[in-house]
Amino acid sequence: MRKFLAAAILSLIALPGFAGEDIIRVKAAGDVASTMDALEAAVTGAGATVFARVDHAGGAASVGLDLAPEQLLIFGNPKLGTPAMQDDALAGLYLPLKVLVYQDDEGQTWLAYEAPAGMFDDLDVPEDAAYVKKMTGALAKLTGKAAGN
Repeated sequence: MRKFLAAAILSLIALPGFAGEDIIRVKAAGDVASTMDALEAAVTGAGATVFARVDHAGGAASVGLDLAPEQLLIFGNPKLGTPAMQDDALAGLYLPLKVLVYQDDEGQTWLAYEAPAGMFDDLDVPEDAAYVKKMTGALAKLTGKAAGN
């Protein structure tokens, strides 16, 4: 019952932030850099591997272009991702997981990620697979922690 209530609360928190059917947005309390630092700490603290941290705004600045603060964290856990790729090798197009932390036009910081069930929608990945549920829960927990809300 506790898990159900926690999932329901997290769903309600994220609900107003949907940017489309499969993109979940979570409003953050801090700026992009501190929110990304918190996300990276949450990911490593959960035992997952951080593969890359991409600074899109830094890349834009390196070629003389302006972009609001925006960073992408690429991370994963082979215990969760491997079974998806065993079910359908094309799951490797969507894995490892990714979370974008960005600043919108009003200066608000957001975390955004694609819902696992949605990203695997066109693949031979069972919608009710245990790893899909675990990925969904992990993304909600990690982004909620990083958001500081």
